[in-house]
Amino acid sequence: QVQLVESGGGLVQPGGSLRLSCAASGFTLDYYAVGWFRQAPGKEREGVSCISSSDGGTYYADSVKGRFTISRDNARNTVYLQMNSLKPEDTAVYYCATAGVWTIFGCRDFGSWGQGTQVTVSS
Repeated sequence: QVQLVESGGGLVQPGGSLRLSCAASGFTLDYYAVGWFRQAPGKEREGVSCISSSDGGTYYADSVKGRFTISRDNARNTVYLQMNSLKPEDTAVYYCATAGVWTIFGCRDFGSWGQGTQVTVSS
């Protein structure tokens, strides 16, 4: 069964950190670029970050640049999103998805999606 599973979300205070994981099963993740997205209640889905399949090229939305770091471990078939200096406005459900194309402006041609993991930043 082909699927992506996100984990690592939770409740954290402002200024805190979380590391999200996006684990693939049923297929080899290293052939794909992988993107992270988030959606807060009442808001549109926002592309947060994306990493290329080959040379480790990365993209970050301006809202998270300098605070979030995307990485991948192909041996573990997993992509990570390290989130530091979290703010209340980072509160959202975070999703990962495979992408067919990576560019310096982001990823596109999305395929498989995970079910999401909730991140809540609150004191």
